[in-house]
Amino acid sequence: MKNSYYLLFFLFIACKKDNSEYLHLNGFALGTSFSIVYGDTPINYEKEIDSLVSVINGSLSTYIAASDISRINDGDSSIVVDAYFSEVFAKSKKIYMESGGAFDPTVGVLVNAWGFGPEDEIVNLDSTQIRSLLNRVGFDKVSLENGKVVSSVDSVYLDFNAIAKGYTVDVIGRYLESKQIKNYLVEIGGEVRVRGVNSKGEPWKIAIEKPNFDGTRSFQGVVGLNNEAMATSGNYRKFKIDERTGNRYAHTIDAKSGYPSKNNLLSASVISSMDCADVDGYATAFMAMGFERSRDFLKAHPELKAFLIYDEAGEMKTFETANLKVE
Repeated sequence: MKNSYYLLFFLFIACKKDNSEYLHLNGFALGTSFSIVYGDTPINYEKEIDSLVSVINGSLSTYIAASDISRINDGDSSIVVDAYFSEVFAKSKKIYMESGGAFDPTVGVLVNAWGFGPEDEIVNLDSTQIRSLLNRVGFDKVSLENGKVVSSVDSVYLDFNAIAKGYTVDVIGRYLESKQIKNYLVEIGGEVRVRGVNSKGEPWKIAIEKPNFDGTRSFQGVVGLNNEAMATSGNYRKFKIDERTGNRYAHTIDAKSGYPSKNNLLSASVISSMDCADVDGYATAFMAMGFERSRDFLKAHPELKAFLIYDEAGEMKTFETANLKVE
């Protein structure tokens, strides 16, 4: 889950309107809200940014039937992918390998089956069907050769939605940098990339949501970003209730078992000077890995900062890496 309502809070604490010359662009993209704030120029780049989003959608959106990824998923082997697709593919492969397969873009066929994707869900999904679908899962079975997707299995279904919002944030940020803009914030659906300072000359500050299953919204803490990106993933808002059993199951699907991930991690916020696409992918991987595995992973990856919220015997607890300060 990507928490789009961060926007209201972090704009309040980070760039409340004053007499500055920072521009504020707000709207909707990729099925969620976005906010872009930047200084250094009076030029409004909204049309150019809209064009960038449109091109990325045409490459990576599984919700657009004519996109490259949708056509590939439909079996069109003639598609030569663009630079956007290639970069997301490479980043995904890296995180897939590092996470031991916890982050897997081929799990989309199961995401659909469980009713969390753009395709029709399978009603009364059973273990036999899940085992069959698992034969189509495994990002190690997929490669890019001469710009074309090649798979060792039939009917592979690629889904980069767990990284695409973060990547779009990066593309917009890079565009602003190409225009010599040194101070900006780009946010799409809760994924954030910042450079420089806000309109008050202070570091950008972002709120971390507290996991509330009752539908209310509150905040666990605030972090400052210094030329960094931040992404958060969680399982406490986007879930379904089994009508037969009453059990709640989350949208993060375990690529090994084929079932919704069952672990004690409620929310993962990841921060780094890396691209937003990278932290987006790691946050998703952590939700599949659970608290203990994520904590161990972070010990081996000091380039990442993280704030994890987890359940221990019914009590909500938090963990933050030593390199992160949460206010």
